[in-house]
Amino acid sequence: MSGRLAIIPARGGSKRLPRKNVLPFLGRPMIVHTIEQARESGCFERVVVSTEDEEIGAIARQAGAELHARPERLAGDTATVVEVCLEVLRCEEERGRSYEVFACLYATAPLRSAGDIAAVVALVDDTHPFALAATTYALAPHQALRVTTDGTLLPMWTDLVNLRASELGPLVVDNGSTYAARVGEFRTARSFYGPGLRGHVMPRQRSVDIDEPADYELACWYASRAGREP
Repeated sequence: MSGRLAIIPARGGSKRLPRKNVLPFLGRPMIVHTIEQARESGCFERVVVSTEDEEIGAIARQAGAELHARPERLAGDTATVVEVCLEVLRCEEERGRSYEVFACLYATAPLRSAGDIAAVVALVDDTHPFALAATTYALAPHQALRVTTDGTLLPMWTDLVNLRASELGPLVVDNGSTYAARVGEFRTARSFYGPGLRGHVMPRQRSVDIDEPADYELACWYASRAGREP
């Protein structure tokens, strides 16, 4: 085993926000922020961007990342990030490079910090092989309502919907930015939600996962509010 690996999945196709991985954010392509955060965290021997897109690849290489040429079968809408990570790990092993721990970092979460990445990776150990970044809910999740086919709203969890938030205790949610796992356990679980999962809780203003135009506008607003300018 050697060091730790950071994987940044970044395919070229995105429908709700076209070319989102390379949209300008604080004066640079969005993916550059995640590459720099990964390198600044000091956690990784290698930072690899998995993409099938030439422009993304060129930007990633210029920012100091190495490239994994994503196969066409993993470049479509139906491919999962888990499948992409397993493919990168397989290719790394074929080249004689194996890792005990890896992290998956989303390029569309530019407001997280190098410290957030380091905090997630630090949570992984022998008894806790999985960790992720999380944040708090803006609204009470236990009061979720399911929309039926005729438009009627029904409580998703009838046994919880009338409880006070204080009766449930703290609730957090995966913020879609940062994941870490021991490689062996990840291969077995084929999920980032494996046994012994731990979470690093981030404030919502650093937890924007940019997937559509409104997310992009919100992230830009948070960055401006924090005094982060190009």
